[in-house]
Amino acid sequence: MQARSTTARMRTTRLLAPVLAVLAAVAGAATIRHEAAGPRFAVPAEWPRVPAPSDVRAAQYRIPRAEGDAKDGELVLYFFGANRGGGVEENLARWYGQFTQPDGRPTKDVAVRTTRKVRGLEVTVVDVSGTYTAMGGAPAPNHRLLAAIVEGKGGPWFWKAVGPAATIEAAKPGFERMIDALEPHS
Repeated sequence: MQARSTTARMRTTRLLAPVLAVLAAVAGAATIRHEAAGPRFAVPAEWPRVPAPSDVRAAQYRIPRAEGDAKDGELVLYFFGANRGGGVEENLARWYGQFTQPDGRPTKDVAVRTTRKVRGLEVTVVDVSGTYTAMGGAPAPNHRLLAAIVEGKGGPWFWKAVGPAATIEAAKPGFERMIDALEPHS
C-alpha cells in the first residue's frame, strides 16, 4: 500500500508541475526582497547579489548575459549618504557623458527620461544606448544603461544597470518591476 501511495503522489506531482509553472509565470517573475541604504526593493531572483568593490556601492547584482552577449550586465545601488551625491541633472549629465552615439548626436538628445512617484518617492529614470566608457575603462560599443535617481527621506539613491544592449533589454522588465516595488524605509 505504501508503494502505491508514493507512486500516486509522484504522478500527481508530475501532473501538477506544469500547472504550477504557469501559475508562477502569471503571478510574475520570482523576486528577492532586499533593503540597503534605506529603501526596500525586490530584484529578480536570477540576479545574484555579488560583493561590492567600494563602500558607495550599497548593493550590487550580476545580470546574467543574454544569449549572444559576451559578458554579463550589472545592477548597482549607489548611496553616498543622506542629501549627498548630487542632484538629478548633475547625475544625468554624468551618465550621458559616459555614452557616445554612433551618429555623433549628444547622448542627452537620444536618452529617454521619465519621472514618476512610487510610494512617496520621486523617481527619475533614464534609458540610453550607445558606446559606453566607464571611468578609466575602454569604450564598449552596443551597451545600454537603465538608471534611476530615487529621491526621498534619507536619500537620494542611485540605481544603475549597465551592460551589453541585449542583456539590458532582457533585464528591463525586471528593472521596471524593481522600481515599481520600491518602498521607503519607515
